[in-house]
Formats: sequence, structure tokens, C-alpha cells
Amino acid sequence: MKFDNVIGNSEVKNYLRKNIETSNILHSYLFIGTEGIGKFLIAKEFSKYILCLENSKENCKCKSCLCYDGNNHPDFKIINETGETIKIEQIRELVEKVIEKPIVSNKKVYIINDCDKMTKEAQNCLLKTLEEPPEFVTMILITSNENMILNTIKSRCMKVKFKNIENKILYDYAINEIGYEDISENLLKTFGGSIRKAINLKENKEKYKDIDTLMNKMKTDDIISIFLTSKFMYDKEKIFEILDYLTVCLYSKAKEDKRYLNCLKYVSESTLRLKSNGNFDMNVDSLLFNIWEELNEKGNRS
Repeated sequence: MKFDNVIGNSEVKNYLRKNIETSNILHSYLFIGTEGIGKFLIAKEFSKYILCLENSKENCKCKSCLCYDGNNHPDFKIINETGETIKIEQIRELVEKVIEKPIVSNKKVYIINDCDKMTKEAQNCLLKTLEEPPEFVTMILITSNENMILNTIKSRCMKVKFKNIENKILYDYAINEIGYEDISENLLKTFGGSIRKAINLKENKEKYKDIDTLMNKMKTDDIISIFLTSKFMYDKEKIFEILDYLTVCLYSKAKEDKRYLNCLKYVSESTLRLKSNGNFDMNVDSLLFNIWEELNEKGNRS
């Protein structure tokens, strides 16, 4: 099976392999874990083998597998592949179609990606199908935010919990596959065990080096110098990624000076204000000044 093409989560892959080998395919699964760790890719591979007409043979050329590989399988449907809000109309359409018998395979598979983005009405609409699914249907719900899923939904699915990818595996993947030349400890922590995050952060690698440099200067340079060398912080599109990385830096710095832990509250406050559409430049100004003051003037007065 080609689960091995997706790195990490060996326990999950072995569990799903066993489901297939023993023909013990359940009607509904809930894949839970951090965004970008391979849940969607594994769900797609699992779906292919559920639909296979030849007992999930490697490199199978049965009609079902050929249709699947050609992205033209009538018994397979992905809801919300792009991660948008899932409205009740989409689920109503699924509920209407789900009772139709399969055309090519003996099974039908539906993947609901980012199912936490279903409206409450959409989730309630799905309940009836989860309670009494047709015998030939398997649904795979995927989420990185389990708390947004109704308990009535969760209770009707087999929970499959994915772990973050181990740092050593992720480091090797980032160097060999994504194209990083070097990765700092702080940057590796910022990946958060997620391949997607590692890929997204690559283009801003130099910016994170600048943040490391800025944090090193916070206790040595005056506030004017700090503002002059921190223009890279004023990036509206990347600000939340920058703040995530800044949080990792502060935790790392706290090993040498506990005052860095006090600075975390300023990052949290700025994040909340920015998410509430507060004045962007003023918030970044305030964040930088508060961190500098915590590490300098407050420290000098104590």
C-alpha cells in the first residue's frame, strides 16, 4: 500500500491497513490532528483501497483503481477540498446522493475535509446519515479542531488520532524534500510537527533569522535602533506567522532570562487585537516597545 509515501503516523497507517486486510471497514471515521500532517493524503489513499475491486493489491489496475487514479471515480467524493466554510446546502446534496448505489466499486467513499468548518445546521443535517448509513458507504471526516464538532457527530465516528510528525523526521524531510539548506532549532519548533507549515514557512526563512537577530538585540540596543531594524515585522500578510515564531523565540530565550516569559503576554495581546482588526502599525509598535521595556527599563528598575 502507498501509505508509506506519506511520512509519519505509522500507527495510524498500520491500523488502517489492518482494517483493509480484514475487510473491517467502518461506516464513519473522524481523522483528528494538527493541520498539515498528512491526514488528507492518508484519507485519500485509504479511500482508494476501500474502493478497490481486487483486494487492494499493490499497483492494482482494476477498473476502480484506474478511475481513481484518473480523478474520475463516480463513487468517490471530496467535500470542501479547499478548506472553506461548509454550508447546509452542500451536506443536503451529499445526503441525497449517498443513498444511490455505487456505479464502479462495491463501495462509496465521502471525504469531508476540515469538517469543523461545517455550520451547526450542516452538522445536524449530516447526523441522520451517520446514524443510519447505507451499508456500502464510508465517510471520512477530517479536522484539526475537534472542539468545533458536535458531540453527536463525534460519537458516531471512529476517532483516529494523528500525532505531529517527529522533529527528526520532519528535519530530514525539510532538508531532503522541501529544499531547506539549514534549519534553526527555533524554526524547527515553529513547524509544530506539520509538513504544510514547513513548506509555507520556507519562503520566509530569512525573516525568521531577522527575528532571532532582533531578539538578541533587545537587551543591548536602544529603542530607536530596535524600531529602525524591525521593519520586517510590519508585514500584514505574514504577521500571525511572525508572532508564532516570536513566541517560540521568547520561550527559548526564557532559559537564560525569565523576563522573556513576561513578554509572552504582549504577543498574546497583540494577536488578539490584530485579529479584532486593531490598528496594525500601532499594535506592532506597542508590541516591540513593551518587549524592549520589559527587558530593559523594568529590569533596570528592579
